[in-house]
Amino acid sequence: MAEDATAGANGGGATAGKHAAKAVAAASAGFVLFVLATGQFIMALDSSVMNVSIATVAEDVGTTVTGIQTAITLYTLVMACLMIPGGKIGSIIGRRRAFSIGCVIYAAGSLTTALAPSLLVLIVGWSFLEGIGAALIMPAIVALVAGNFEAKARPKAYGLIAAAAAMAIAVGPLIGGLVTTYASWRYVFVGEVVVIVVLLVFARRVKDAPVEKRPHLDLIGAGLCAIGLALIVLGVLRSSEWGWVVPKEGGTSWLGLSPTIWFILAGGLVLWLFLRWLSRLDRAGKEPLVDPALFRVHQLTGGLVMFFLQFLLQMGIFFIIPLFLSVVLGMTASQTGVRLLPLSAGLLVAAVGVPKRWPKASPRRVCRVGLLLILAGILLLLGGIDLDASAAVVLVPMLLIGLGIGALASQLGAVTVSSVPDEKASEVGGLQNTSSQLGSSIGTALAGSIMIAVLTTSFLTGIQNNPNVPPEVKSQANVELAAGIPFISDADLEQAMKDAGQPEEVTQAALDANRQARIDGLDAALAVLALIAVVALFFTSRVPKIPVAAAAEPAQAQGP
Repeated sequence: MAEDATAGANGGGATAGKHAAKAVAAASAGFVLFVLATGQFIMALDSSVMNVSIATVAEDVGTTVTGIQTAITLYTLVMACLMIPGGKIGSIIGRRRAFSIGCVIYAAGSLTTALAPSLLVLIVGWSFLEGIGAALIMPAIVALVAGNFEAKARPKAYGLIAAAAAMAIAVGPLIGGLVTTYASWRYVFVGEVVVIVVLLVFARRVKDAPVEKRPHLDLIGAGLCAIGLALIVLGVLRSSEWGWVVPKEGGTSWLGLSPTIWFILAGGLVLWLFLRWLSRLDRAGKEPLVDPALFRVHQLTGGLVMFFLQFLLQMGIFFIIPLFLSVVLGMTASQTGVRLLPLSAGLLVAAVGVPKRWPKASPRRVCRVGLLLILAGILLLLGGIDLDASAAVVLVPMLLIGLGIGALASQLGAVTVSSVPDEKASEVGGLQNTSSQLGSSIGTALAGSIMIAVLTTSFLTGIQNNPNVPPEVKSQANVELAAGIPFISDADLEQAMKDAGQPEEVTQAALDANRQARIDGLDAALAVLALIAVVALFFTSRVPKIPVAAAAEPAQAQGP
């Protein structure tokens, strides 16, 4: 009896010990996930938090909306160019070390941005330092999840990381609006510094992903990839000044064509050389920057294309709508953030709710529904934005667009990560983030360039057709404004006309032309985004029909 009691006590102790060990492991995993999710939250927050404050930031650093558009585009471009090399560097020096170094660089960039007195300093801090830091942090997050969670727990962990990014995009406009209205946009970046410092302390408890073989960094491949992407995005960014194919009157011309088309063609050629270089290294048995075999994985490439299109649409909309609310309607940053809440709420609900409510839904079908919701929202905006529009016109479209973006976000992360073996997680993380940031940079550049180009044409046409404007003023406007007109409010334009000594009838003519031109520019940009949403529907055929969890069940059933 005593022996039985002792055995029972020992068995109970062992059971209790196992439960305690599991509890500790669960707590540790939860802490690691919190650290990584917070890092992802900050990276995503920076892409959305300042969109509602574009006009305020531009005025504060002495630039225009186009200048801030350049800073936003360069930020995402730097990340797009460096994500793949950033993931490789993490494999060489260790993912946790890459995460920590990235945090230090990112914090330095945030502090520089917070203190920026001019656009140049803002670009150095926000676009370059933060971009470089993010390029080390984001691929490391993907790999650290693989190193800290068992295979069966990773889908949920990746889902929560994606939800953190969705939450950041959801609350970013409101945070930016409130801080800008009641304090200063600079405090947003000060807050980022504080959060990053705390992350650096907590990161010590994150296990590094094991690296059995220390890889080689393909510098030539990294350079070709960065140059090709940069040429394409910079060409799109300057299209409002240069023209797309036919050069603008009095503008730069290369062999009779706009520099924009030459930049895009040159970028495409360099990227082709990049792919050829990868194949050459692979055939020679050397280690390329990216395994060329990854580009032959149908599911992975389909997911990457959808990531690109999702972020192109997302950032294009996030750039256009805040301008309509703040510049056209004259709303404050906090009011603009509140008007974007339906988009934010819809995004968060769909990103978290779709996998929970419909875990076995077809990823292809969810992506198609998401794109149709985005398209419906854009079309409603196209029909509702006019000279007499009020802020209420964005309510339903923002909700539909948010639900659509959230539906895409709920599927694409699992689609790409599950398409290759775990040891390729770092490379997939680099490709996934490159695709996302390239979409973000082109989305912002494309929407902004089309809007400014159409605004310029419409404004000059309105001036030319107005009999109250003297011929000499029309001629001067054609010469001085042909390169592009800034997206400015009526109050700023009226003050500029008064400073120039223009009579009241000329000032009124300019105000009337500006009002109509802004609407024309917004409508043109939205129309292009609607067309892209339609094109994206054709690419959903590359997204798998069967959900990731369901596809993994047969393999698990055949296991030991």
